[in-house]
Amino acid sequence: MNLVRAELERLSARRFVQLMVVLLVLAFGITAATTLAGSHRPTATELAEAQRQAAEERRNLEVIHEQCLARERGVLPPEQADQYYPPNCSEVDPALRDRLPVAADYLVGVFTFATEARPLLYFLIAFLVLFGFLVGASYIGADLNSGGVVNLLLWRPRRMTVLGAKLGTLLAGMLALSLAASVVYLGAFWFIGQAAGQPGHLDEEFWRSLGTLWGRGLVLVLLATALGFAIATLGRHTSAALGAVAAYLVVWELGARLVFEILEVARPDQLMLSSHLAAWLTGRAEFWDNRACAGVFDGSCDGFYALTWAPALVVLVTLTAALTAAAFALFRRRDLI
Repeated sequence: MNLVRAELERLSARRFVQLMVVLLVLAFGITAATTLAGSHRPTATELAEAQRQAAEERRNLEVIHEQCLARERGVLPPEQADQYYPPNCSEVDPALRDRLPVAADYLVGVFTFATEARPLLYFLIAFLVLFGFLVGASYIGADLNSGGVVNLLLWRPRRMTVLGAKLGTLLAGMLALSLAASVVYLGAFWFIGQAAGQPGHLDEEFWRSLGTLWGRGLVLVLLATALGFAIATLGRHTSAALGAVAAYLVVWELGARLVFEILEVARPDQLMLSSHLAAWLTGRAEFWDNRACAGVFDGSCDGFYALTWAPALVVLVTLTAALTAAAFALFRRRDLI
């Protein structure tokens, strides 16, 4: 227990951590202030006009779907035959859309919490992922490089216990910070929607969807934190984690993707970590396979394929667990001086 308390004090006392917290507060504050300054409570006239435009757009979608079905039945009037309709009318079925047009889509200068909450949450998750990775890498990297770990082992000469306490304290601290930041961040924008905008349609489905995204984001933050910690432990320096990420992005995400396109490799996106990140956060990510429709010219081929959240989570967890296990194994045997 004394070891955990000592690590908490060391973590909170690090200047880099304090600087990142200040940047976090500044980023959130600027975003909230900008949103508040650019929003206003909609008048009754604005709401009525926005509702009219949304209703008209919904009717247009229904008309297009009905015309597409009429074309399939062969009863489409000649004057409408020149309009393009997709081969599968379900693509324009309003009932199958992720969302239908709503009044908030046609309000200018009005912040609507129900519409903007997901993009704002994506921004929060991205910042916390970067925060966790950098703090995780610097937390262990600086101690290994400066000899702080050696001094700690003189007091508690159990390598696995010391490293495990560091990782556990780091993950617990990031989880607590992420929870607090999420409550303050989303709470601030909810208040803006109530006071200087409009809340929008906040039904049970909205909160369930937002909660699911938030939970997935927290998992990603913890994985990124552990990943930064593991890579820095393997490389004995903070820069090792930063260099590893830069090398991966340049060599694999950019270089290998280009090579795969030249060689016409089937479904190259499923080999990219960024694709699995997108699939995990959104639940499902679709990609286009150029080879799937090679030689097909009648438009009947569907070259899309999807990655879902479950396989994506397996990839992310496996990668993090493997690097963390390797870090612990190497830390147990290596010379720390």
